[in-house]
Amino acid sequence: MKSSAAEIIGEYGPFPGVSQVHGLTFDGQHVWFASGDKLNALDPETGEIVRVIDVAAHAGTAFDGTHLFQIAEDRIQKIDLESGRVVATIPAPGHGGDSGLAWAEGFLWVGQNRGRKIHQIDPETGDILRTIECKRIVTGVTWVDGELWHGTWEGDESDVMRLDPETGEVMEQIGMPAGTGVSGLEAGGDGQFFCGGGNSGKIRVVRRPKSV
Repeated sequence: MKSSAAEIIGEYGPFPGVSQVHGLTFDGQHVWFASGDKLNALDPETGEIVRVIDVAAHAGTAFDGTHLFQIAEDRIQKIDLESGRVVATIPAPGHGGDSGLAWAEGFLWVGQNRGRKIHQIDPETGDILRTIECKRIVTGVTWVDGELWHGTWEGDESDVMRLDPETGEVMEQIGMPAGTGVSGLEAGGDGQFFCGGGNSGKIRVVRRPKSV
């Protein structure tokens, strides 16, 4: 396993009225992040919140190119990006113990926090298609360049890990500084990760290692 220390190259927040950063996703222009009772669109160029959608937003967030998906307690909401309306709802596989959320190859991938699993699910029905067993607690989940990464946060220790998607084996581990938690994870452009910072109310930008 390859190990390295995280290189934090940027930081956003804390933001007015935001006490928690949960899941987050990137639509190519804005970083959307969940803060409990709303979804916020952050302009990464200015660091300003430029749009807010009033919707329950308790954990992971994902974007399929048209719709946002947001975990709210024991369900996943499909949200029209233009109108901000919830257009569909499916059950979340962890029945309320869900954490990260990602979109890849036509499917949703859902982290199960203390269950230490990542589920591939059908975005129309919520049916579990496959489950990856993980070694650590799962927070955020993201796919990038065919690689599966997840965040983990236990006590004061937090890491970003790359898994073998077939076996769940940890292939690479990026250690965050002590006390710097990862509550949500999304790969952005330009070789970086956006990391939700939980109750710090911050979003940190971590350099993504180049694939060998």
